[in-house]
Amino acid sequence: MVRVALVDDQFVVRAGFRVMLETAEDIEVVGECGDGRSAVELVERVRPDVVCMDVRMPRGDGLTATREILARASEMPPAILVVTTFDLDEYVFGALEAGASGFVLKDTAPDDLVEAVRRLADGYGLVDQAVTRRVMAEFARRRSVRGTDNGSLDLLTERELEIVRLLAQGMSNVEIADKLIIEASTVKSHLGRVMTKIGVRDRLQTVVWAYRSGVATP
Repeated sequence: MVRVALVDDQFVVRAGFRVMLETAEDIEVVGECGDGRSAVELVERVRPDVVCMDVRMPRGDGLTATREILARASEMPPAILVVTTFDLDEYVFGALEAGASGFVLKDTAPDDLVEAVRRLADGYGLVDQAVTRRVMAEFARRRSVRGTDNGSLDLLTERELEIVRLLAQGMSNVEIADKLIIEASTVKSHLGRVMTKIGVRDRLQTVVWAYRSGVATP
């Protein structure tokens, strides 16, 4: 069962999300609140697998709450799915830089929201397809402007770097395995080691790291 917490300052939105998510037999909404500050307390109390987080809220915005939740988490932090009406770049970049595992817009279809929650619970990240390309291009641009700490690059083997580059191109484990003529389970094992080495928890943050470090280019 996937345990979900809802964070949005509009009661009607939270009620709608609850109805949409609880139509799925494998998802349970275990708590909800209406601001970022309460979200931190809620997550510590109910320990959800996924948090559906709004961005603009009183008493602490969603991005600040995301940073604090992930900073306080010990072994198994929740996956943060940022759900907002805004697709402005500043929110997308802010969410991903804060450590969010996914970003979707509030007009996402109910089935897509359910699938997004499942994906994050399984360790897969996602960004709304309407913004994916420019997000990754912007991360690459920021790397060239600011520079980056490439210390983690030295920890990865050539095979691991090769797999990360293919992942950043949008390939699945099966597609990467076919490309490299290896087993999909081997790809999964490599990616697990990569995430441990670079200090991220899911595939999306691995892709973000790849673009920010220069391993991948748009």
